[in-house]
Amino acid sequence: MPISLPSADADIVTAGLLIIGDEILSGRTKDQNIGYIAQYLTEIGIELKEVRVVADEEAAIVSALDALRHRYGYVLTTGGIGPTHDDITAECVAKALGVPIDHDPRAVALLRQRFGGADLNEARLRMARIPLGADLILNRISTAPGFRIGNVIVMAGVPAIMQAMLDEVAPTLRTGAKMLSVTVRADAREGDIGGPLGDVAKAYPGVSIGSYPFFDERSGPNTNIVVRSRDPKQLAAVQSDVEAMLARVKATL
Repeated sequence: MPISLPSADADIVTAGLLIIGDEILSGRTKDQNIGYIAQYLTEIGIELKEVRVVADEEAAIVSALDALRHRYGYVLTTGGIGPTHDDITAECVAKALGVPIDHDPRAVALLRQRFGGADLNEARLRMARIPLGADLILNRISTAPGFRIGNVIVMAGVPAIMQAMLDEVAPTLRTGAKMLSVTVRADAREGDIGGPLGDVAKAYPGVSIGSYPFFDERSGPNTNIVVRSRDPKQLAAVQSDVEAMLARVKATL
């Protein structure tokens, strides 16, 4: 199945992330995957644009998959590929893409190597159900594979296993220009710099400029300004203007 990579700029590759699981929404399990995946993708040149969290419900999963896979170059999913009745991600992916699903001989062979004999029961065989036409993503931690079909990348929810699967699939992904960033410590409160910082942002519409307040035990309320751009020259220019703006503001405080 061909991979759709919608993007207005050939140098920008985007992704959406779908976190699947009742346990995440109930708070029983604290998600550890979003931050890891966001940083990982940023470092290899893929921009994570959206994250959704949905329950183990077919309609919700299929709807979210359809939205994300048509909007971004890739959609990554975590969760719902285990051996229990509520692990329905593979079936939902097959439904969203309109392809059959069955026990994949390659996946069955991997599970047979791990579990063999009576241990390879019906529940564990559920983990070998793979949509037709998908490529397997090997799992060096616990054997049961993830898979990739079209621009959908399906991984386990357990952080260590997800990370191993991401390492497996990452070299096959198309990447774009990396987002560069620099952090400037304002040594001023966010409210003191909000107006002037907005003026700098208006002068550089193609650069992302964010302000992030924090509390310093020595100096009290403070702010970090984060500048992000794919163009190193623009990044340096904005950093220089931000630092000059801060000097002017602090001279009046």
